Amino acid sequence: MTRDSNIDRPLEGYRDYLRVLAQLQLGSRLRGKLDASDLVQQTVLLAHSRRDQFRGLTEAEWRGWLRVILANTLSAAAREFETAARDLRRERSLEAELEQSSTRMEGLLVADQSSPSEAAARGEDLLRLARALGRLPEDQRRAVELHHLKGLTVAEVAAEVDRTRPAVVGLLFRGLKRLRELLTEDRGGER
Repeated sequence: MTRDSNIDRPLEGYRDYLRVLAQLQLGSRLRGKLDASDLVQQTVLLAHSRRDQFRGLTEAEWRGWLRVILANTLSAAAREFETAARDLRRERSLEAELEQSSTRMEGLLVADQSSPSEAAARGEDLLRLARALGRLPEDQRRAVELHHLKGLTVAEVAAEVDRTRPAVVGLLFRGLKRLRELLTEDRGGER
């Protein structure tokens, strides 16, 4: 198996993807103390300094490696604010949650694609989706991320964002509609 050429792209291209995942993991207590952008910056710096340690061959393995670095960065930052954060089970759980959120992101994009070229396109689409999520209004972005990427029910999202369930349904509807528009624009209007 040969090395995926997408792995050699600049780490900057993964910022939005990592930011989406970081925001999903920052609970309401930590959100006021930690900034997702700072965590992503730290993750990108660590990945850059340790790039020679990556042993994978595929884009999916590359994103997995970045998620592990992000999970470690999140755990280290949380340790400063919570004494329970040092629990190794929690760190493994965080890696699993990041993996699950990333899988849900991919699920928003495609059905079943298996060829190398389709997998590479899916990686590109994943980064495009992360950029588009960052362009949504904050309330729509948060609702879409919590429901579709973190897997919360509409009622749970409503409690998390302090809105009614009908309001959250509206945010989800408008957020997904705008997301589709942004993704179509990003592809140059094709579809």
